[in-house]
Amino acid sequence: MILQNGIEHLRDPFILVENGVYYAYGTGIDTGSWASSVWDLYINKSGRLDGEWKHSEKPVYINPPHAVQDHWAPEVHKYKGRFYMFATYRSDLTGHHGCTILRADSPEGPFAEITDGTLTPQDWDSIDGTLYVDKAGTPWMIFVHEWTSTDDGVGRMAAAKLSEDLTHFVSEPVELFRGDAPSWAAGKITDGCFLYDTVDGNLLMLWSNFDMQGKYCVGIAHSENGKVDGTWIQEPELLFSSKMTGNCDGGHGMIFKALDGNLYLSIHSPNDPAFYKQPEKMIFVPVKEQNGTLACEV
Repeated sequence: MILQNGIEHLRDPFILVENGVYYAYGTGIDTGSWASSVWDLYINKSGRLDGEWKHSEKPVYINPPHAVQDHWAPEVHKYKGRFYMFATYRSDLTGHHGCTILRADSPEGPFAEITDGTLTPQDWDSIDGTLYVDKAGTPWMIFVHEWTSTDDGVGRMAAAKLSEDLTHFVSEPVELFRGDAPSWAAGKITDGCFLYDTVDGNLLMLWSNFDMQGKYCVGIAHSENGKVDGTWIQEPELLFSSKMTGNCDGGHGMIFKALDGNLYLSIHSPNDPAFYKQPEKMIFVPVKEQNGTLACEV
């Protein structure tokens, strides 16, 4: 059963579970307009996903000096005992979207930038940075090289190794795959990357594009050798699409384990509120591991 929670106008939802509390980070609206988007936070202390979610009463972050607009896709990871926010903004230094990293001692913040501005290449539009620590303990940022700054208008997925303190890249970004790689994709974008290790050792990447019906959806790729910079194979079956529910589309997904031990996919749905005549909401879709991959239970 898909779980609703009543939170409206929250895109790119990312769930952190810490000390029995659910934290939902996402792209929110400030002053009623997406032109003034913010990194937002809702907190649920009920112990249940269908419990009460309250908007954070405290400032979640200190605005980075060069972040002028488009505060998008915040996600918070616990790493070496502290909390790190990977997020996107448009920089007044570069004129481009870029990915940054902020740090706090608490999941509630306030998060302060620890990088020297955005980390991603200064002449790229880059969004949706996420953290993955590989089996050797090396941290990586996986991120979107947006279609708006590629040579052929097709988005790419990229990755670079991070320093141990997550303040800078220690390798040049490598291209992982293109937005037109899957057989199911009609679009050419690469949104919302999230990496997941299965119990049998497969490395999966969730990401979003548009399907053949033009609806936002979540696909899965897997690394052929289990490494970030390996060859990525696109799985033919979508993890989530509007066909599964007969209702709204949705995407920008991540996987989390609830306090009851069950796995859920967190996405925003629908992607186009004007078309569906309803606001985008954070929803949770139960998922399970099977045959080395993930499948929704709807």
